[in-house]
Amino acid sequence: MKLRAAVHANGFVVLLTWLVLTIAIGGATALAFVVGAKDGNGAAIGIGIAGSVVLVVLLLGVTGLIVVNPNEAKVVQFFGRYVGSVSEPGFYSVLPLTDRRSISLRVRNFETQKLKVNDADGNPVEIAAVVVYRVVDSYKAAFSVDDYEEYVETQSEAAVRHLATTHPYDAHDDERTSLRDGSEVAEELTVELRERTELAGIEVLEARITHLAYAPEIAQAMLVRQQAAQVVAARTHIVEGAVGMVGLALQRLTAEGMVELDEERKASMVSNLLVVLCGDRPTQPVVNAGSLYS
Repeated sequence: MKLRAAVHANGFVVLLTWLVLTIAIGGATALAFVVGAKDGNGAAIGIGIAGSVVLVVLLLGVTGLIVVNPNEAKVVQFFGRYVGSVSEPGFYSVLPLTDRRSISLRVRNFETQKLKVNDADGNPVEIAAVVVYRVVDSYKAAFSVDDYEEYVETQSEAAVRHLATTHPYDAHDDERTSLRDGSEVAEELTVELRERTELAGIEVLEARITHLAYAPEIAQAMLVRQQAAQVVAARTHIVEGAVGMVGLALQRLTAEGMVELDEERKASMVSNLLVVLCGDRPTQPVVNAGSLYS
């Protein structure tokens, strides 16, 4: 069975009609009972009884009046059978003696707990996410699952766990996506949650990681590892720049003919320049008072 609109009418028109009929039939019924009791007229008493039955039917009819708020849907059931849903805000009248269940269509957000799970490299991490969703199918939300809010929470935690196990915390090459790649990970999590919650009539608008950290037992060790990786990356850039500067210096000296250097002196000059450019401490200049070769 699919979502469908319940048959409904304007509640104000129905209420006004009910009031007019109730007053008219109620007055006629009362008059018939008075005449029948006074004159002993059986026909008048019969009319009074028929009017009483009609009044009872009219009283049952007013039980179908409902109020639908903005961004809300009323799921209507008649003795257990799904009649339809009313999602247009306003005052309406539906089938009497029906059960109405309110389903909110407002946008909601839910934040998972901090989950502890191993990433793709086996490192324990703590991860949490926020999920923004709304109900788009009131029939599925009401009847496909027991509690659609609890269903979204459970599926969100399952999706976050699955995401953490398929990606590393840090990617050491460009071919892998890490958990720290915010936009890519958020898109993947959103797509997976949409597939998981479609059964409950839920549309996931956005899902993003809100907390990501190594577990406390390895946090210090991983911090040292990250610092070492940053130091290595920085020194790599320094060495690349130093090599380029040394090469440029030798080319300029040779091109302008400022000094003639043999291979041994070139090697010595390269060594000294690299020490100066790549060293992590200030260098102390040494003045050579003799010749270039002494």
